[in-house]
Amino acid sequence: MASYRISTAFITVMVIASVMLIAVIRPYYGAVLWAVILAILFHPLYLRALGWTRGRPGFAAFISVMICILLVVIPFIMLVSLLAAEAARAYQMLTSAPPDIASMLDRAWTALPDSVHNLLDRLNLPTASEVAARFSTVLENVLQFMGKGFYSFSQGAIGFTIAFGVALYLLFFMFRDGVQLSQTLRIASPLTPRQTDVLLNTFASVVTATVKGNIIIAAIQGAIGGVTLWFLGIGAPILWGVVMAVLSLIPAVGAGLIWAPIGIYLLMTGAVGKGIILLLVGTFVISLVDNLLRPRLVGGQINMPDYLVLVSTLGGLAVLGVNGFVVGPLVAALFLAVWRLYIEAKADAPTLPLPADETAEP
Repeated sequence: MASYRISTAFITVMVIASVMLIAVIRPYYGAVLWAVILAILFHPLYLRALGWTRGRPGFAAFISVMICILLVVIPFIMLVSLLAAEAARAYQMLTSAPPDIASMLDRAWTALPDSVHNLLDRLNLPTASEVAARFSTVLENVLQFMGKGFYSFSQGAIGFTIAFGVALYLLFFMFRDGVQLSQTLRIASPLTPRQTDVLLNTFASVVTATVKGNIIIAAIQGAIGGVTLWFLGIGAPILWGVVMAVLSLIPAVGAGLIWAPIGIYLLMTGAVGKGIILLLVGTFVISLVDNLLRPRLVGGQINMPDYLVLVSTLGGLAVLGVNGFVVGPLVAALFLAVWRLYIEAKADAPTLPLPADETAEP
């Protein structure tokens, strides 16, 4: 095989061109990311469609995109429509008839025994009126956030629609040309073939485990939470179920940010039975689903410790928003894979002899 040498100038131009391309497509990086994710998740479907079409990749890619629309896009649009309707009703209800927090706290305070009153007085905790004022401030901030969210959603609907169309358009070519693209990456990679395969396989396995595992966990927790709230007669069960599903993407915290406050609210308003039922379901069912399934579906599949999954997910969500629940663990997994390859390469490297001491006497 003939040897070749690439000049420093050409490498500089190549890096500049790559950085410029990344800057140009950066506004639609989410569309590119989810096109790649869907192509990886539904690659077995594309292979089956390739058999149905007798080896015609374009037709197979078209069928695969249509099935993705039926299985993912249409249910997502229906869910967003239901969520928007319930959120609008909840916002209207809270603005027209906000809950009387002061009276609820007074009832809860009078229901406590005298021993608890004496203990709370010795601890010098805030009074019921002070706590009510703080809750009222929090409620006002929540309502303002919801109002801004509705406005931002309406303003960003056009951009979201464009990005969604770009993702579906790219998905067709990811299906059709995915194998050629991966082969090109292997050829162009400056790493060894084994190192390149390890990193590409890590990328695919992390994307599959993270997205599939988190979606399964989110769907189960959101469904259990929503059905429980509906059974207890709590308003907007679909809204709270979807919010619990979204929050379940955060490991170790998740849906508890919703069912725990609602359960405490029910206890404070006198609905003790409903509050106890919700807290028991949240503690022993919803949380148990997370503790049992997440290590198997996410951490175990990507060979990564649970604490690193938690930290990388939280960091990804903080930096990149909803895309971060995939990108965060992906970055952590690639970090571990690179360092494992480095340790293996260092262990396989021949040990060089130590330089002789020139000052030693013969």
